[in-house]
Amino acid sequence: MNRLPEFTFRLVFLAVFTFAAVAAFGQVPKSTPAGPPPDPFAPQSAPPLPAGMTGSNTSDPRFKLTPGLYNAGETSMGLKHLSFLKKPDAFQLGTNDPNDPKVDATLKGTLGIPDPSKMGGSTKMVLSQLAFANSDLAFQGKHLFQGNFYGVSIYDISDPAKAKLVTTMVCPGGQGDVSVYKNLMFMSVEMDNGRVDCGTQFFPVSATGTSAEKDRFRGVRIFDISDITHPKQVAAIQTCRGSHTHTLVLDPNDPNNVYIYVSETSHLRSNEELAGCSGDIKNPDPNSPFFKIDVIKVPVKAPAEAKIVTSPRIFMDPNNGGIAGISSAATHGTGKPTPTDQCHDITAYPEIGLAAGACEGNGILLDIRDPANPKRIDAVNDPNYSYWHSATFSNDGKKVVFTDEWGGGLGARCRPNDPNVWGADSIFTINNNKLQFQSYYKMPAAQGDTENCVAHNGSLIPIPGRDIMVQAWYQGGVSVMDFTDPKNVKEIAYFDRGPIDPKSLVLGGSWSAYWYNGHIYSSEIARGLDVFELTPSQFLTQNEIDAAKSVHVAGLNVQDQQRISWPKNRAAGLAYIDQLERTHALTADQLTELRKAVKANKLDQNELAKMKTILETAASAANTADSRRMHTLEEIIANPAM
Repeated sequence: MNRLPEFTFRLVFLAVFTFAAVAAFGQVPKSTPAGPPPDPFAPQSAPPLPAGMTGSNTSDPRFKLTPGLYNAGETSMGLKHLSFLKKPDAFQLGTNDPNDPKVDATLKGTLGIPDPSKMGGSTKMVLSQLAFANSDLAFQGKHLFQGNFYGVSIYDISDPAKAKLVTTMVCPGGQGDVSVYKNLMFMSVEMDNGRVDCGTQFFPVSATGTSAEKDRFRGVRIFDISDITHPKQVAAIQTCRGSHTHTLVLDPNDPNNVYIYVSETSHLRSNEELAGCSGDIKNPDPNSPFFKIDVIKVPVKAPAEAKIVTSPRIFMDPNNGGIAGISSAATHGTGKPTPTDQCHDITAYPEIGLAAGACEGNGILLDIRDPANPKRIDAVNDPNYSYWHSATFSNDGKKVVFTDEWGGGLGARCRPNDPNVWGADSIFTINNNKLQFQSYYKMPAAQGDTENCVAHNGSLIPIPGRDIMVQAWYQGGVSVMDFTDPKNVKEIAYFDRGPIDPKSLVLGGSWSAYWYNGHIYSSEIARGLDVFELTPSQFLTQNEIDAAKSVHVAGLNVQDQQRISWPKNRAAGLAYIDQLERTHALTADQLTELRKAVKANKLDQNELAKMKTILETAASAANTADSRRMHTLEEIIANPAM
C-alpha cells in the first residue's frame, strides 16, 4: 500500500510533498528546481472510473450548491439546522488570500516553515488553515469541548439552539483531539510546534532540520477542569511520535484509574529529545517505537502521576513473535502490501471487552478485558481501502463500521468519477471474535473538485430497534445512515453546504458529527460549530426521534463507547410499533390495538393477555430484528415506565 498519501492531513510533519518537507524538517532536496513547485492542492478532476465501478450521484441536490465561507448554499433532508457559531477569534486565520501577510506569518511563526515563498498558493492556504483547524468533540453535562490544532473551545449547550462560548484555551500543537472524564480533560498533541507550557512561540527550523528541544511537547496533555473557565495543565506525558488521536478507556472493574490508548502516526523524534525513541521502520528491532500503541494509566485522584505503563505489540505475528505481523492489501489494485505499524484511531467498548482499531492498512479487533494489555484477536484488510481511519460498534457489539480516509482528508474524493467503494464505510459483523465483511456505504451525493470529502468521524443515534449512525464527511457535510441490515445500508438524513471556495481546494467541512442528548453537533473545521436536530421523514418517525431523545447520558467520549439503555416508556413502545408498521410485520388492526395499549395508563389482565398473544404469535414467524422489537414491546406494555 502506498501509505504516505493517506497522511495528507499530517503534511507538516510527514513531508508528503516536497515543500511540506520544509515544514517538518527544514530541508529541500538538492534537485528541487527554482521557483514555486507544482501545487499539490490545486483542484484536479477525477480520472475515469475504473471498470465496473460506480461513482457518486450528480442528480442529488447537494451536488451544485453555491459556494461561500459563511454564505454558502445549504440543503438538508431529515435534519433541521438549529444554530451555527463561528470559530473564536483566537482560532481564525482571518484571510482567504494566500498573499495576505497573515498567511506567511502563520506559516513561519506557528508552523516554523522558514521560506513559504517556495510554496504554491493553495499549499500555503491549506497548511496555514491547518494551524487553526477545528478537530474532535467531547461532552460532559451541559458542556461541549471542541478541539483545535491551536487549542480548545468550551461551549455551554444547556440550550442547544442558543449554544454559547464559555472559554477558549490557546495551546498549539495539533491535532487537539479531546476527551473528558470527571474533572479531567485529555488532549492529543503531535506537531513539532507543541510546547510543554502551551506557549505560542515556535521552535526554529534550521537548514538541517528540527533540533532537539527540551521544551517541545508531543504526547497527551492532562488538564484539571474543575474551573471550566480556566483549565489547568496538571500532566504532560511525552511519547516518541506524539499523539494523533487517543482513546479514553474506562475499566469496569477499576474506578480509581482510567487508561489512555495513544495512536501515533507522526514522524519519530530523536533520542536526544526523548530517550528511547530510536528505531528503524524498515528493519524493526524489538524495541522499535513503531508497531505498537502506548497505554497511559491515569490515577483519577492523582493525575500528575500518570505515566505510560505498557506499549503493546498489537501487530505482532503470533506464530514467530515478529513485531510486523499484519499488512495492508494491494490498495486500489495498484499499491503494494506493506506492514501495518500504527493505528489511526481505536474505539473501545469496555462493557463487551472489545476494541476496534482502524490501523493504517488494517481493521483489527482487540481483546481489552485487561485494559492495560490489549491483545489482537483478528485483523482484516481490503483492496478498496486506502487508510483505515476510525471505527464504531453497533450497540449490541455484533457489528462494526470502519471508515476509509482515502486522500487523508484533504482530497476531493466524492466527485462523480470517484468510486463509491473508495473513501467509504465498510460494515462488518462480528462472529466468534472474527470480522466478516458485509457491505460498503458512502455518502451518495457527488461533490465538486474543490470539496475535500471522505468518510470521517461519527456516532450512534440511540433509536431503539435500529442501528443508526450520524457521520461527518468533511465538505460532503453530515450524513445519517441506517445499518440495521448490514448488507443493505441506507442514508436517511443529511445536511450539506456548498464549497468554501469554487476555485481552490480549501480545508473545511465537518470533522466530527455526534449525537448527544437529543441533538447532533458538528465540528466544522473552517467555520465553527453547527447544531442540528432530527425531523420526521419517510425514513424516521417522530416517535423514533422522541425515543432517542429520552436517552440521556452524563457525558460522551465517542471513542470510549458505552452501552445505550432505553427507558421502557411510551415513546420507545410507539417507536417499535412504527418500525413494525414499516416492515409490514403486523396487520393494520394489530398495529391499532398495540398503539392503544401503549398509550393506555394501565391494562387489565384480559387486555394484557390479548397483546401478549398478538406479539408472541407474530414474533414466532418474524425475522430476527422484528422478533426482538416484538418481545421488547411486550415488556413495555406489561411494565410501562411512562
